[in-house]
Amino acid sequence: MNKKLMQLIKVVVGTTTAVLITNAVQAQEFKLRWGHYLPNSAFVQVEKDFAKKIEERTKGRVKIDITFAGGLGKGNEVALLAGRGAIDMASVAMGYYPDQLLFWKAYQIPFIFDDPVQAINIVHKSYKKFPIFKEESDKINVNYLFQQPLGSYYMTGPSPNCTTVKALKGKKIRSFGADLPKMHNAIGAVPVTVRPTEVYEALQRGTIDYSFLNAGNVESLRLYEPGKYSCGTAMTIAGHMIVIGKRTWAKLPKDIQDIFMDQAAKSQKEYLDWLVTGTKSSIANIKKAGGVFKEFPASELAKWKAATPDLLQGWAETMKKRGYGSQAAEVAAAWRAWTK
Repeated sequence: MNKKLMQLIKVVVGTTTAVLITNAVQAQEFKLRWGHYLPNSAFVQVEKDFAKKIEERTKGRVKIDITFAGGLGKGNEVALLAGRGAIDMASVAMGYYPDQLLFWKAYQIPFIFDDPVQAINIVHKSYKKFPIFKEESDKINVNYLFQQPLGSYYMTGPSPNCTTVKALKGKKIRSFGADLPKMHNAIGAVPVTVRPTEVYEALQRGTIDYSFLNAGNVESLRLYEPGKYSCGTAMTIAGHMIVIGKRTWAKLPKDIQDIFMDQAAKSQKEYLDWLVTGTKSSIANIKKAGGVFKEFPASELAKWKAATPDLLQGWAETMKKRGYGSQAAEVAAAWRAWTK
């Protein structure tokens, strides 16, 4: 009888302990810091909504604080900071990491994609088809969540003379990464690397003649003030990706991880839906504030593309020298097929 009683007590104690541990895990709260390189604006509303919805869906167990405008690290720092656990999440412009994100940065090569939706669809097809993309994010110790679609690019500056390739020769144009400068050099323009948050002052001071950003950024950065005229569009690339550090991810219970991934998929769709309405709204607001949009004719864009070397092929050749020849060739071939 005593033996049976002792066994019963052990079962009860064990069950109670398990319940207490489970409740403790479920009750644990997580405060996450998200480093963003762009300023706070409607242009990144979907990302702000993501943070809010995570808090709502976890019933307050997860709270995400986004610090904008490089407050937790510059554009070329936040991904690595998230990987090291210095911050928890980051919005990562892949082109800012030419030595770490060798394949991801290819999404920001000019003259590959025809429109923003196509670019995002190819991001997701590639992530599923080619393991190298996950391997790269694994190397910097982050998990991919979703992607910002980016509206096509405009040259924005104080002069309206930006509608021909000839007019852009010798002009200083905002650039970044390894491949955009090649696009600008191809027509005799002068690429100048400037972070988004510094473009306004660069236009004011004449450090650049034209910005090179999408309408959403032109609006959020108020570039229509120092640069009344926006000529475009001239290029489409994928926007930044949203990641969470693996160290942070490992601390989250499975049910919260599932909520993150489900909300990431929902936010991706919301971002694509927002792209059309958001771009139209930005253009309307810029015009209302005195900005003027001028078409960059298809014939001039064709000249620009013809003058520019095959940057996707150039990327594949560079990757071959770095030991990734077969993988890069497969990616390049798939992208060409998917963009036909």
